[in-house]
This record gives sequence, C-alpha cells and structure tokens, in this order.
Amino acid sequence: MTTANKPQSLYLHVPFCAGICSYCAFMHVRYQQELVQPWLQAIARELQAENVNRQLRTLYLGGGTPSALSLAELQQLLELLQPYTGSLQEYTVEINPGTLDAEKARLLASYGVNRASVGYQCDDDAMLASLGRHHTLQQTRECLDCLRQAGITNISLDLLYGLPGQTLARLEHSLQTAFSLAPQHLSLYSLEIYPDTVLGRRGVKPCDPDLEADMYERICRELPAHGYERYEVASFARPGFASQHNLTYWHYEDFYGIGCGASGKIGSLRYDHSRSLPDYINGTEQLHLIRLSPEEERFEAVMMGLRLCSGIDRQVFRQRYGSDVEELYPQAIARLKQEGLLVDTPQVLKTSRRGMELLNSVLEEILEESGTAAEEGL
Repeated sequence: MTTANKPQSLYLHVPFCAGICSYCAFMHVRYQQELVQPWLQAIARELQAENVNRQLRTLYLGGGTPSALSLAELQQLLELLQPYTGSLQEYTVEINPGTLDAEKARLLASYGVNRASVGYQCDDDAMLASLGRHHTLQQTRECLDCLRQAGITNISLDLLYGLPGQTLARLEHSLQTAFSLAPQHLSLYSLEIYPDTVLGRRGVKPCDPDLEADMYERICRELPAHGYERYEVASFARPGFASQHNLTYWHYEDFYGIGCGASGKIGSLRYDHSRSLPDYINGTEQLHLIRLSPEEERFEAVMMGLRLCSGIDRQVFRQRYGSDVEELYPQAIARLKQEGLLVDTPQVLKTSRRGMELLNSVLEEILEESGTAAEEGL
C-alpha cells in the first residue's frame, strides 16, 4: 500500500483511568503503574508492525484517560508517536479534569497537540460524583486554564444529558456554565445505561424518552444562539472548529485503530482489538475481523453520511460505489423525501431538520430496503 493509499487518521486507545465512571462501557482498567511500561512496549510493536503512514492528517488519543498517565509515561507515548506527527492538521488528546496539570499541558503542546477534548459532562459536583466522575467544576476551570496557558486553545467539551435526577432547569444551568467556559466545540452524549456498568448493575433506569427529547431539543436551540453551528447530529462547533478526526469517521474514510480496545477500518475490512490488556501486552490477542460486503459498505457510508448536516456528497458516493445513492434505495428515499425527512439536491442527499431528529427511523427504513437488495443480490 502506497503512502497515498494509506489511512490518514489514527486513533490510539489509552486504557488507563484514575477511576472508573459508573456509566462507562469503553475498554478501561484502573491505572496501575506496573502495567504502563509493558503496554507502551506493545504500542511500539503495533505501530511498527502496522507500518503506519508517516503523513497522517489527524491523530486522536482517547480512552480511558490519556491524561491519567504520569508526566514521564505521557512523554514516552508522545515520543513513540512523534515520527507520525509531521503532517498533522489536528492532534487531539482526551482529558479528564483533575488528571491534568500545567506540566502535562506544556508537554502536550511541545509535541504538537493542538486540540483537547475535555470531559466536562455537567456543572453539578454532586451529580458528577454520583456518576463516578473524579473531578469538580472548579477542576474543569483549572484544566482549561492550564491548556490555554500552554497554547492549546482548540478545546472541545463533552456534555452529558439525560442524567439520573437531571431536570431541564439543571441542564440549562450546565449549558450556561459551558458557554462561560468558552470552548470551540461541544459534543453531546445522551446517557446510555449498559448492563455491564456500575449504573446498569445498580438497576438505574434510563431517562424518560420524552424528557430526553426535550433536553436534546433545548440544547439544539441554545447552542446556535451562542455561536455554535451543528455540523453533525450530536456535534456543534464555532466556525472552522469542526473535529477533523471525527469527520474521518463520518465521511467513511479509513483510519488506524491502535491499542487494546481500539477499532480501525481499511477498505472493506473493519477490525476490533481485544478488550483484554494482558492479551494485548503479551501479543496473544486475536483481532476480530469483519469483512464487509458491498451492500454493507454502501449502507454504512449512508448511515455515517446522514449524520452530517452537510449530508452525502453524491459525486464522492458515485465515485466510490459506482452508482448514485438514490439508485440503491429508491423506494425508501422516495418515501422519506415525501415525508419531509430527506432533502436532496444535484450535489447532496441530507436529512431535513426533522429528519435529523428522527435519524434512527430514517436509517431503519433505508436499512430495510438495503437488506432486501442484499437478499436479491442487487
């Protein structure tokens, strides 16, 4: 594979956390110093074995909590990645307030990190504690101050809604506090309760669907009024600050997934790393490989593209798959257009505002026709 054909984006999963959030279903382990060096050695092996593109456009360190690493460990990780950062446009690190200090912020900046995704979640310290979060609003403020003083000013905040006991009024307060923190980007997450999490095991019930919908509507109304444009179903940014790395996913482009718990995509092949840290460290993990059929590829491209407010570029889609998106799902798209959920032009196919709110229903209707087409060999 030539450099031009290699993925231009890389996601690296750091599994270590200072504490475990009660809702988190991502691969994570509590930080243990004795595990970090073997994990770093395994990361180095994988980077070399994958022959990663040295002209990456975006690099994203997620987790877990990358900032839970010590200063020296974080520097080792950044040093391992240094050969791949020369052409980066966006270099993001996820950060939990309370695990970042001025020294770590300066270190990140010195290695070219230019974007931070900070786990704000909400501004209610008691609610944060009930979620197993190990930070306070004051620590969030201090975290952002450290980042900005180090020169990292492109900051995204994660905002959780639908929390146990959260009302519209409390959500509104968290929104106003978020505005006062002046991030360039906000990512929205409705709290999902998975069985194998602390909240799931406690039997905590999800938010009432009507209240959750009201919260989402309130957020979507408030953010544009404060200068944040929605560019994806759950992502808002000031002009020029959309997440370039996440756009890789939504444009259905290839990307590397490095580290236990990470996933990647190259062509029609998706792969998931094991969630077992010992297996990853020992080199005994078995990648879970998924070879997508042409029908699955096309549907996934549609699914990701319709998440974007800009929609699916017809020309790009036709170049990739040899046909117009409307030719693949004519009945579903005709019905959805008639219902006012899809809008099309000669250039793009996208959801209407109402269609974005009902995105799951839109995709289910397209999927149903996609499944029929696959069965018929079309």
